[in-house]
Amino acid sequence: MAKLSNKKQTDRTRRHARIRAKIMGTSARPRLAVYKSNRYLHAQIIDDVLGKTLAHGSTKEMSKDKKTDAAKKLGVELAKRAKAAGIETVVFDRGGFRYTGRVAVLAAAAREGGLKF
Repeated sequence: MAKLSNKKQTDRTRRHARIRAKIMGTSARPRLAVYKSNRYLHAQIIDDVLGKTLAHGSTKEMSKDKKTDAAKKLGVELAKRAKAAGIETVVFDRGGFRYTGRVAVLAAAAREGGLKF
């Protein structure tokens, strides 16, 4: 069983490396990075040139809703925090995860909140 989870993690890491080779966050257009665990969803807005996190959020901070509902709340909250930091456009980094489920809900909610990507 351990080999299966190790292979899954290795495959996701490789996918993320391919994605990161193509995209980079700048001061004008930072990167919205998503990490998904079995329990929580974490998102950061990162300026890769400076190596700084400009805004962040997690479903740990949200109320105990269903995972997709918490992802939607996180997307809206992250968009608010980005607007407060003066960020309007971002590059979306799905972190090697498939663009379905909680990742897609987070992205749609961030767009509804006013982020452009």
